[in-house]
Amino acid sequence: MSHTHAANFVHCIFGTKGRRALIPSELQEGLYAYLIGIADNLGAKILAAGGTSNHVHLLIRLPPALTLAEVVQKLKANSSRWLGENGVPFEWQKGYGAFSVSPSLLPTVQAYIRNQAEHHKKRSFEEEFLALLKKSGVAYDADRLFAA
Repeated sequence: MSHTHAANFVHCIFGTKGRRALIPSELQEGLYAYLIGIADNLGAKILAAGGTSNHVHLLIRLPPALTLAEVVQKLKANSSRWLGENGVPFEWQKGYGAFSVSPSLLPTVQAYIRNQAEHHKKRSFEEEFLALLKKSGVAYDADRLFAA
């Protein structure tokens, strides 16, 4: 086979430092557009972006030549700088959540990500993240899960 073919889709979530409400609503759409641009420059593709004032959800198609860690590091570093340049003293929390997504579930995950404001009328970021970890069977240390 002369080419590499891959379908690597990941639902990625990362929060603000201390999960504080640091992302102003008037900058959220601009932040998502900026993240999409960063991903495009890396050769990755963001299929959906959403979140609230304290966290971001991204549905990312990873190219075969990049690791998830590389993509997330660049997304977080550059978006943090962009928010700072837009007058927001900002820092992302260390770490992130990443959950593989079957191609057949892409529309469902895209809708979920785009409707974050509605989801968070019913449960907090912490409750949502715990539910995703449990549903995905990801092991975690409850005492350290939301540590800085």
